[in-house]
Amino acid sequence: MTHKSPARRLTPGPERDRVAAALKTKYEAGASIRALAAEAGRSYSGVHRLLADAGVTFRPHGGTRRRSSPS
Repeated sequence: MTHKSPARRLTPGPERDRVAAALKTKYEAGASIRALAAEAGRSYSGVHRLLADAGVTFRPHGGTRRRSSPS
């Protein structure tokens, strides 16, 4: 017996737009997608989809890269 929670789908409309806008603001302020997913109680892919729909420009994977110093 599994204890899966029901899917939390946001149907298109003002509520989805509100959630997407709030996630976009936090992501652009530096929050990670994983942190946003945990906070919102949603999956990583669900948050990623909402951010994409909100027009976010995603940061590159792997964080900030250091420049190699000349030897």
